[in-house]
Amino acid sequence: MRLVFLGTGTSHGVPTIDCMIDHYAHCPRGVCHKAQNDPRYRRTRTSLWVCSDGFSLLIDTSQDFRQQVLAQQVRRIDAVLYTHGHADHIYGLPDIRSYCRLQQGPIDIYGSAETIDILRRGFSYVFNPPPQVGGGIPQVREHMLDGSLLLGNLRVEPIPVVHGPLQGCYGYRLNDVAYLPDVHEIGAEAMARLQGLDLLILNCLRFRRHATHLSLEESLAYIEALRPRRSLLTHMTHDIDFEQDSALLPAGVAFAHDGLEVEA
Repeated sequence: MRLVFLGTGTSHGVPTIDCMIDHYAHCPRGVCHKAQNDPRYRRTRTSLWVCSDGFSLLIDTSQDFRQQVLAQQVRRIDAVLYTHGHADHIYGLPDIRSYCRLQQGPIDIYGSAETIDILRRGFSYVFNPPPQVGGGIPQVREHMLDGSLLLGNLRVEPIPVVHGPLQGCYGYRLNDVAYLPDVHEIGAEAMARLQGLDLLILNCLRFRRHATHLSLEESLAYIEALRPRRSLLTHMTHDIDFEQDSALLPAGVAFAHDGLEVEA
């Protein structure tokens, strides 16, 4: 299984517009300025591409979907898993129309009932297309996911997690890899489903605690409890310095960055 981090940033991305406007003078740690020259610091909105035995799977269609798939030369999408319905994870949906055209058919999309409902309301023209079509409309087959399934040779298991008041937020376990990009709390049942992992990919917003995301300290506590063979941290703000803060991480844990490829 090959995993490519299309994006590793929060809804603001890095560099943030705020920091750019004031010429990076007040960026808390100078990360946005570093992002001008070092690609490890540039963080588009979070998304993951998974390739396994010829099957091409996308997790979330971020607001930066177009530039991400161009940068990584994603030539096919067989299915999309959605973690939840927040804008930074779904608003690239219209651009999958290019894949529908080239592949000459609809693309299967999966998510919780709540997430599918958000997609249907946010993109009503996709799910209820008008009689006259101009400019292209993606063709999708939506599936409400409440249990495991096979996609290619991947056993996909939705992992319910707490992400503030939003209902129906999932992480996903794919064979022995788990991807939880937006989470504040992992309950006991979900923890039981995350045992025996080869790779855990977990969000790590910043050092300070947050109401709907994990801080670095909280992320490392979950990693210690789950004891995967290795872990990568994603969904980071400009408070995380890729190079300096790597020294704070225990063995087997690292920060991901846009374009990072790993085998699992």
